[in-house]
Amino acid sequence: MDAYAAATAVLSGRASGTPKTRDGVVEAIRALRVARSSAIKARTQAINQIRTLIVTAPEAVREKVRGLPASGLISTLARSRPSGDLARPAPAALVALRRPARRHQALSTEIAEADTDLADLVCRTAPDLVVLKGVGPETAGQLLVSAGDNPERLRGESSFAHLCAAAPVPASSGRTHRHRLNRGGDRQANKALHTIVLVRMRYDARTRAYVARRTAEGMSKKDVIRCLKRYVARETYQHLPRQHLTEEQLLQAA
Repeated sequence: MDAYAAATAVLSGRASGTPKTRDGVVEAIRALRVARSSAIKARTQAINQIRTLIVTAPEAVREKVRGLPASGLISTLARSRPSGDLARPAPAALVALRRPARRHQALSTEIAEADTDLADLVCRTAPDLVVLKGVGPETAGQLLVSAGDNPERLRGESSFAHLCAAAPVPASSGRTHRHRLNRGGDRQANKALHTIVLVRMRYDARTRAYVARRTAEGMSKKDVIRCLKRYVARETYQHLPRQHLTEEQLLQAA
């Protein structure tokens, strides 16, 4: 449906090849999210490397860290002071484990700093958005980036729902009338809406009551989540900063 709309816009002359200008705040949020995501991936690689090395480490080393949680494992290995000849298996294993453990700690510090910077920037940019139930700086930042990347598409809350792949797609057949999940659109924005919905399904009493009611009516969990995504898209759109709205939207709001 998005591809068809794009082709129609090109044929009608409404689409132009002029590159769109990007909002500076959106670019800053994007950069912080990319740096944070990269650090998280590197930290995951570090802990995976540690667990792999432990499997092949000598029994004395495995016994030292057996049963420790992830945080205790990292701190124990980072504080270790291997002694002895590195040609021996145990000292060599401890040295090899200490380095990714310290890398893990450094990356955790970097992620915490990125979270602080991102939260500050997002809260200043969209204070009304981050106070919604289930919406945090990470999900709000992604919605701001998606909206800032496509200002020409945001003609209303329905277009924002299509952008986030939260608009229902007809999937009726014969006498069966139903809709299915939208597999197009901005998948990162859709993931942000999905995260918000999951948080509300767990911690929001009103959402839990809605899920129970629709489940009792025979609706599947996927369909309930689809409906909730559509509602969240409508709600979050109303709290997007005005600089992300098009001129047509500003005139309508006035």
